[in-house]
Amino acid sequence: MSRPPRVLISKIGLDGHDRGAKLIVRNLRDAGMEVIYTGLWQTPLSTVHAAMQEDVDILGVSLLSAAHMTIMPEVLRLCRDMGLGDLPVTVGGIIPEQDKPQLEKMGLAGVYTPGTPMSAIIEDIHRLTADLRARRAAEPKPDINTPVGLARAATWVMDGRGAGLGTLAQKGKSVRIGVTGAPGVGKSTFIGKLSRKLRDAGQRVAVVAVDPSSPLTGGSMLGDRLRMMRADPDDQIFVRSLSSGGDAGGLGPHCGEICDLMRAAGYPIVLIETVGAGQNDVEIRNVSDEVLLLLMPGSGDTIQFSKAGVYEIATAFVVNKADLEGADKTIRDLRDSFEDARPVWPVSALRDQGLDEIADWIVGKMS
Repeated sequence: MSRPPRVLISKIGLDGHDRGAKLIVRNLRDAGMEVIYTGLWQTPLSTVHAAMQEDVDILGVSLLSAAHMTIMPEVLRLCRDMGLGDLPVTVGGIIPEQDKPQLEKMGLAGVYTPGTPMSAIIEDIHRLTADLRARRAAEPKPDINTPVGLARAATWVMDGRGAGLGTLAQKGKSVRIGVTGAPGVGKSTFIGKLSRKLRDAGQRVAVVAVDPSSPLTGGSMLGDRLRMMRADPDDQIFVRSLSSGGDAGGLGPHCGEICDLMRAAGYPIVLIETVGAGQNDVEIRNVSDEVLLLLMPGSGDTIQFSKAGVYEIATAFVVNKADLEGADKTIRDLRDSFEDARPVWPVSALRDQGLDEIADWIVGKMS
């Protein structure tokens, strides 16, 4: 198998406990898989929508609410309605053994009760992934003008089959915005809120979000979309998660090609989120038209901000979490450290403050 299995784990329901789901995610990551985790309080609709955009090999649902006989038929129905009728869907959690035959009869590819060994789940995922990819290998070129087709086309690019998609022509004005910064600075929350501001301005938005791969197993936990998702997904915001694949510089393989694919599919604004970046992670400048560097209060001084590398390539700065103490000093030090007119915006993405000016700036950069 050329790529690792790509699995989405969703916690559907309102019970508020995801310790078990997180344990599954870590175990699958440690088994060398790419795992998209969508977090707590998901709905069947948000779950299937995410699985569609991410073009996963397996959709796994974690349930503790004893609602499996109600929720899982709805998940299967939505998969069929969205063109994912062949996607293996599994469920695990507090599920009585006596319900397992009926759930399997519904069409679930795996039903995991509390006593199921992790090794059995991993074995099932490898088997189901291989079967799905074998069935899809002979499919014709996907139509990038449909959501499912665009998702499959991104997978073609990840597989090195991008040439088979033909010439990808940009549709009208567009702009690629790189968003970079240190781990924990709030990039994903910022992008999620900014995307909705851009939608309010009538723009379609694609997000390409990169998370690191394990140097030990090659697996990855792709959790960026967790902070971007809503219970009522917007078809005009397309989010695709990528692993870095061991590449240096803050991005991953084929990132630029996938950005071009999104623009050709009619998403004129593409936001590219790097992995948590260090001073020398500057690859983002090669795939974006503008680079937003996110900082937070207390993240440096005038000497730090004057150094070469990631500060040097930024075309604008965002001081996120600007409601915290020290924000004014960080903004002042930034402006004192360079002579040009690069913008510096104070923002609190969590409080949805300071984003309108950035959205206007991005729209003004489209060409």
